Amino acid sequence: MPKESTPDGCQDQDAWYEQLAREYAGALKRVAAAYEANAEERQDLLQEIHVAVWRSLSVFRQQCSMRTWIYRVAHNTAMTHITRERRRATKRLYTLDEVAETLDPHDTEAITEHKQIVERLMELVGRLQVLDRQVFLLYLEDMDAASIAGIVGIAPGNVATKVHRIKALLVRQFHVRETDHA
Repeated sequence: MPKESTPDGCQDQDAWYEQLAREYAGALKRVAAAYEANAEERQDLLQEIHVAVWRSLSVFRQQCSMRTWIYRVAHNTAMTHITRERRRATKRLYTLDEVAETLDPHDTEAITEHKQIVERLMELVGRLQVLDRQVFLLYLEDMDAASIAGIVGIAPGNVATKVHRIKALLVRQFHVRETDHA
């Protein structure tokens, strides 16, 4: 029995997935990195996300954009991963500082400074409550409030309020840390 054609002209779920995996590879890696600090666990999470995306294609009904769908699946999979990891009594969550990779000694000063700023930002974002972290990460992926609302299940107005408050919190935290290190 021939399969129904999927969006973008793909004839089967595997081909459709391969197309989407290429298109959203960077975004899915960023989602995994935002939720999992440990490099090995991050790879496992990324694989879980890819499997979830592939499985979800059979139930995608085009009631939202493909981009929104992919992010919804990725964030829900990451949330399940975090919940599962926290339930493991013997499993310890790592901070970004613990798994930060050492810089190449040949990197320029500007690259080093940029990396430190990004690490600090990710550390602060990682300390946010799960819903706030999810909203802000989607905001950083340049998603609009309506799409974010559809992914996380809150009203678009709440998304805008959360983003505004999180940005203000992050600015305050950056200033506090700068004065602590001065």
